[in-house]
Amino acid sequence: MTVVGPFGLSVRDQALEADVQAGLAAVEEGLYEATKSEVPFITEAARHLVRAGGKRFRPLLVMLAAQFGDPQAPGVVPAAVVVELTHLATLYHDDVMDEADVRRGVPSANANWDNSVAVLTGDFLFARASHILADLGPEAVRIQAEAFERLVTGQILETAGPREGCDPVDHYLDVIAGKTGSLIAVSGRFGAMMSGADETVVDVLTQYGERLGTAFQLADDVLDIASDSHESGKTPGTDLREGVPTLPVLRLRAQAAVSGAAEDAELCALLDGDLADDVRHAEALRRLRAHPALEQARRDTIRYAQDARATLAPLPTSAAKAALEALCDAVVHRAG
Repeated sequence: MTVVGPFGLSVRDQALEADVQAGLAAVEEGLYEATKSEVPFITEAARHLVRAGGKRFRPLLVMLAAQFGDPQAPGVVPAAVVVELTHLATLYHDDVMDEADVRRGVPSANANWDNSVAVLTGDFLFARASHILADLGPEAVRIQAEAFERLVTGQILETAGPREGCDPVDHYLDVIAGKTGSLIAVSGRFGAMMSGADETVVDVLTQYGERLGTAFQLADDVLDIASDSHESGKTPGTDLREGVPTLPVLRLRAQAAVSGAAEDAELCALLDGDLADDVRHAEALRRLRAHPALEQARRDTIRYAQDARATLAPLPTSAAKAALEALCDAVVHRAG
């Protein structure tokens, strides 16, 4: 058993391991090339998060999906670079919206420079992704455009909040299907499509990516509450401090509405208060970590990961399929 990539996926097949490792190395080279500018300051800002590392989850999925066709096909690595550049661009913008100070264990771009530099650097990365995408053909451009529309729509829905009468948990799941699931679905789709896999395989891996993407984000929600900064690379409780209603908080509020328990009501009131205060923020984290809502969010994560695994059933038995199944386990383990 060998660990492949920063995400920590265990791969038992040496040929698959070698192919995925080579693909991810080529993606790293592509990312450095794509973030190079004639203006040195732009290069520095654009490579800030590339150098910080990250899980490269989306490129990893592209490489695994490509195993169902020709993994050496010329469009595979560029497609992986496109999805990772798009993801990185959204991180620059997210950190501005969240007023985050830390990303991937280093100062965020907005903290390192300012909000304007962070937003414009994100725009630069979107432009570079589009440039690469143009060489992959009009169908790839259309797929990426549709995914990006879903991603932005998810962000807007999160900002606007649920409509009156809408279940906040259902609303939130719609949000993360757009914000996170859309690009991870494209990762599976691009990998299969660029490798020349059958259309049925492309469809399966697109659905798999969508469901795994939801599990991936739910695991992040759990980590935001449960982990320390060493584990997650982000300041614990960032979403909590910014009032972003992630799943553990939504599950808490739903339980409080039903139970009427004084402790639940007190914790909800604490969350509704000013969590910019470090003492109140630490108390909210401590109490949420001990609340059953966090374990319920973990169970939700497991359920979506299991759904993703079930989606793979029509695919033939192979080392690549086993690796995709293991990826479901790796996502759940993050929230464990």
